[in-house]
Amino acid sequence: MINTATRIKKISLFIGDVFILYFSLWLTLLIRYNQAVTTERWAQHFIPFTLIFVLWIIVFYITSFYDLSLAKNNTMFFANFFKSISWCVGLAITFFYLFDAGIAPKTNLFIQLLIFTLLLILWRQLFNKLAGATALQSNVLILGHSPSIIDLASEINNKPQLGFKVVAITRDGQLPLETDLPESINLIDAPSSLKKLIIEEKISTIIAGTDIRQDQKLIADLYDCLSEKITIFDLPTFLEKFTGKIPVNSIGQIWFLENLNEESKSIYQISKRVMDIFIASVFLVLTLVFIPFIYMIVRLNSPGPFLFKQKRTGKNNKSFLAVKIRSMNRRAETNGPQWAQKNDPRITRSGRIMRKTRIDEIPQLFNILKGEMSFIGPRPERPEFVTQLAEKIPFYNQRHLIKPGLSGWAQINFPYGASEQDALEKLQYDLYYIKNRSFFLDLSILLKTIKTVLSGGGQ
Repeated sequence: MINTATRIKKISLFIGDVFILYFSLWLTLLIRYNQAVTTERWAQHFIPFTLIFVLWIIVFYITSFYDLSLAKNNTMFFANFFKSISWCVGLAITFFYLFDAGIAPKTNLFIQLLIFTLLLILWRQLFNKLAGATALQSNVLILGHSPSIIDLASEINNKPQLGFKVVAITRDGQLPLETDLPESINLIDAPSSLKKLIIEEKISTIIAGTDIRQDQKLIADLYDCLSEKITIFDLPTFLEKFTGKIPVNSIGQIWFLENLNEESKSIYQISKRVMDIFIASVFLVLTLVFIPFIYMIVRLNSPGPFLFKQKRTGKNNKSFLAVKIRSMNRRAETNGPQWAQKNDPRITRSGRIMRKTRIDEIPQLFNILKGEMSFIGPRPERPEFVTQLAEKIPFYNQRHLIKPGLSGWAQINFPYGASEQDALEKLQYDLYYIKNRSFFLDLSILLKTIKTVLSGGGQ
């Protein structure tokens, strides 16, 4: 249900954007030439502008313009909107400057951009309002009471555009009532008649905060409610679909047995390896000419070696030597292994630029060619930290079921990690990727990584 509703909304957004793109082009030609748009004139502009529109749609995706969690009429939405439009303008001007499209696009492009921007604002404002409309929300009942469930309920109700509204949470009678629960959510004792509560509160979605297989009475009550056409999720499944991560505190060993089907990914794994080799080879050839200049900059900024080698933990907990261009001073770890910190004083001036642009990771293309890494996967961690984290975080070593990557689902969703709590958060994203990895998810991560690099969001 979550995926279906979300998919429908995203498809609606996409179709609406495409319609406005071409409608704004038609209006542009109508206004520009002050006469009906002929088939010949439309055909003359269709192909070059279609190429531009494809680039714009990619920009919208990279800048999270299709992320429903941001579909609110607030300052963040408008800041993201105008940032996206700025990129679109730059790409359009560059395209028409570099390529002869057979038309003189300056005036047409200017008019089209004005019309498109105005229509897109109106369309997105309408969509954002409709997406958060109460009438389109599914009332949710959560069975179970804990601080993490309270946080989840608040998060759900803060994102009405995703189509859910928590109206009630059942609690264990021995637990105290939550005082800081939002007013829109009722914390109630487990009802004597679950079916009656569902009818009264118009519940259409139930989230089981505990393992319902261990409660025969609850199973019977839920079975009795099937006639009410409710959708039932266990907590890990809902969190996976709602947040894009797997809650490690809500799963057990059985989850891995039920959800990690490696046989079905054999073709994907082969094609991914082929793409890794091809892309790494292309990037090495393209960047080779810049290495002497990077070498001089690094050596002038800080004495010490140009390359930095460090043991990392790879697939199946096998160690390998990760090679990077040195971005820290040579005495960075005289006191032993340390977590990298935000604004780390050990990073050199040139190192900050290289980390933000990922230039320091160019040598890791050799790790990819050797099969020790992939472009997309969990971040390779140091063995010293792996041992430490595996003792404190459940299932931490399961992130090593696949090859580590230069970028990954965790990196684009939780870009900075410098503590055990951060490692736990990133593990939950890593497990989501391990379960759901596919060509399209990899492409999505790659596009979002481009956004991170262009915005200087590297570590």
